[in-house]
Amino acid sequence: MSNATPDPYSDPLAFGQRLQILRTRRGVTRDQLGGLVGRSGSWVKGLETGRLQTPKLATMLRIAEVLRVRDLSDLTGDQSMPVALFAGPGHPRLGAVRAAVDALTLTSEREAPSTEHLSARLSRAWTARHSSPKHREVVGELLPELIRDAQLAVLQAETGTRRRAAQAVLAEVYSLSQFFIAYQPDASLLWRVAERGMVAAQESEDPHTIGVTAWLSAQAHRDAGPGHFDAADAVTSAALAYLKPMLPDASDDVVAITGALTFEAGYTAARRADTGTAWRYWDEAGRLADRLPSEYFHPVTSFGRAIMGAHAVTVAVELRHGGESVRQSAASDATTIRSRPRRARHRIEEARAYHLDGQPDVALATLSQAHEAASETIRYNGYAKMIVLEESESKVPQRRQRAAELAVKLGLLAA
Repeated sequence: MSNATPDPYSDPLAFGQRLQILRTRRGVTRDQLGGLVGRSGSWVKGLETGRLQTPKLATMLRIAEVLRVRDLSDLTGDQSMPVALFAGPGHPRLGAVRAAVDALTLTSEREAPSTEHLSARLSRAWTARHSSPKHREVVGELLPELIRDAQLAVLQAETGTRRRAAQAVLAEVYSLSQFFIAYQPDASLLWRVAERGMVAAQESEDPHTIGVTAWLSAQAHRDAGPGHFDAADAVTSAALAYLKPMLPDASDDVVAITGALTFEAGYTAARRADTGTAWRYWDEAGRLADRLPSEYFHPVTSFGRAIMGAHAVTVAVELRHGGESVRQSAASDATTIRSRPRRARHRIEEARAYHLDGQPDVALATLSQAHEAASETIRYNGYAKMIVLEESESKVPQRRQRAAELAVKLGLLAA
């Protein structure tokens, strides 16, 4: 007889057992989970022990959000209609990107491209990502060769200066890779890329490159769930302590990545429901944005003056302040966000705001706008899926129909 902890992904378990195992694996206490879904720790205990009945879909989706459950059936145990939430569908190009990351480059008969050539290709790749509604397809096509060439450039660098420059390029290639891999069903690949990017950035000794990889690393930790919030805070704190002394004479790019990291600290605080800290960091990030030219746009983080309204919506939504979320949505202007995927993400945040505020029809209309801006953003977004799933059970026929149409577009229901 085995004493091993059952696996909720394979063993036939009751809902309460699955909830307890998934909650424990995420490092979340009963009181924390209860507070984050607007209930108590004793309520969570009641679910886990079977004293209380399985909650309705809306509450189930909120639990899935907090625990970052990759598939709703992992929580419910119902395998008849699996629905991926925070791990989207595997992109057809994921295998080729994985193979390029995992390849061991030690020798080569061909000469590596120059770092200048690689930087130009990277610039075009970022531009393509920000301008395409199918940005994963565009980036996924470019990444395998970029990864191989950047790895080769590091291998063939003959001087310390050239090696540091090559490492900076390699780190940026890994940063681009993280955008492609995120929310796909290969968490271990995401962490390999994040760690390799951080190592390459440190080897480059370039402040901006180090800041970008720290920004992405903090996001990866935070998106792993409440049990990883401390790690996200540790990364942002260390990066900000490194960058802030440089600010008096810093380039626009260094100011921007410092601003982006500052907002990330506020984002994590909002996830913790720490209202004062979240808005304090947002204010500080806004002051850094004001130092930048009015049209400045950071190619990786989208940071600049135009993004601060969208960031305000995110803070209010994560704090679950419905009225404030809607007010911030009304004050922000999505059309000023140059990146299509970032604009789509902002539309999703606005939809969350309207949903929190009890305006489901506006939320669904806003999700349709997100789909028009960048279909491959909303298809991989767990929050959008949760709203659509909840409203697909609405008692209002027109709303239920609109949600069903969106569900088909997102691959949640068959056409």
